Amino acid sequence: MRLRYGLNPQQATADATPVTPGTHPVRVIHGQPSFINMLDALAGWQLVHEAATLLGRPAAASFKHTSPAGAALSGPVDEVTATLFGGTGSVDSMSAVTSAYLRARDADPKSSYGDFAAVSHPVDAGLARLLTGIVCDGIVAPGYAPGTTAQLSQKKGGRFLVIEADPSFTPPPRETREVFGIRLTQDRDQVRLSRDHLKPAGTGQPLPQAAVDDLLLGLTVLRHTQSNSVCYVRDGMTVGIGAGQQSRIDCTRLAGAKTDTWWLRRHPVLRDLPFAPGIRRQEKIGWQVRLAEGSLAPRERDRLAQALTAPAADHAGELSPAQRAQWMRRLTGVAFTSDGYLPFRDNIDEAHRHGVTCIAEPGGSIRSDEVASACREYGIRLAQTGLRLFQH
Repeated sequence: MRLRYGLNPQQATADATPVTPGTHPVRVIHGQPSFINMLDALAGWQLVHEAATLLGRPAAASFKHTSPAGAALSGPVDEVTATLFGGTGSVDSMSAVTSAYLRARDADPKSSYGDFAAVSHPVDAGLARLLTGIVCDGIVAPGYAPGTTAQLSQKKGGRFLVIEADPSFTPPPRETREVFGIRLTQDRDQVRLSRDHLKPAGTGQPLPQAAVDDLLLGLTVLRHTQSNSVCYVRDGMTVGIGAGQQSRIDCTRLAGAKTDTWWLRRHPVLRDLPFAPGIRRQEKIGWQVRLAEGSLAPRERDRLAQALTAPAADHAGELSPAQRAQWMRRLTGVAFTSDGYLPFRDNIDEAHRHGVTCIAEPGGSIRSDEVASACREYGIRLAQTGLRLFQH
C-alpha cells in the first residue's frame, strides 16, 4: 500500500506492506493514510480489541501521535460530555459504541482535537453522525453499518480515513523494526492480561470488582502507550494519561494534572458557562480547560468575557482556591496503573492527590516496601502485577 507520505511530508515515499503476504490486519476503505495515520490505526485497533475482549464491553480510543489521548468502555455519558457533543445523558439513548467513543474523547478533549478514532465494534449511524460533526482524521473499526461508509467518506472534503480491521487476524510471533541501518527483532508480547495479574500486595486487601475492571483497562491502555507511561481510570474511562516521559514521577504529575482538569470541568461554574451564540465546540472546550487549569492571563480574561453572554465584572468563570480545593476533595474512586515499577513513594504521594484509591504496578523496585508502606498510609489498595508493559 502506498502511503500519502512518511512521518513528515518531505518523506514523500512511504509504503505499508504485510509481513506475511496475503494477510492484512486492516484494509483501507476510503482515503490515503499517512505513516502516522497507519501507526495510530494499528495501535488503536489493538487497544480497543484487547480491552473489549478482556472486559466484555465495547471499547473506544482516541489516538494522537501513536499514544491514546483517551480510552473508555461503553457506559453512561455525563452532562458535561453530553452538552458539549450534543448527545444525551444516558447510555440508554445512544449505542454502546457511541458512548464508548464519547467517553474516550472527553477524557482529554483538548488533545483529542484531530484524533484518530478506534472502536471495537462496528460503526453505526449514531457514531457516524457524531464523527461528521467533530474534528477527527479517521477511524478504524471491525465493520460499518450500511450507509455509514459513504457518509464518513464525505468528511474533510473526502479526505477522512475509513479503515476496517480484521478481528480474526493473528500477528506473527516475531516483530521487526529497522532503525538507522540496524534491524531489531524481538518476540511479540503475547501475555494476556487477566485478573490473576492483580494480586493484592502491601495492604493485602482484596480489590472490588469495579476497581479490578478499571485497573485492567488502565493496564491495557499502557500496553499501547509510549513509555514511560501511567494512567488514571475512573468508572471505565481514562481521565488522565501521562505518556513518553523520561521520569515516572513526571508521568504521574502530568496525568494527575489532566485528571484534575477532567474533574474540575464538572464543577457547576465551569459546566454551566454561559457561552455566547456562535461559539464553537472546541473553543468552549478550550475555555473550560483553561479555567480548570487556572491562572488566566489578563488578555485571556478579556477574550473569555467576549465569549460569554453574561460574564461577571471580574474573573468570569474562575474558581477561587477554596472552591477548587473543596471540589477536588470530592474526587475519589480513581484507579492508577504504571507500565513500569514505581521507583519511589513520591508517585504514591502524588497519585493520592488526585483521588486514587487503588494502584497496579509491576513491583520489584528496591523500594517496593516503601511504596507499599505509602499505600497503607493513604488507605490505597495495591496490586503488584509482576508484568512490565513498555511500548516504544
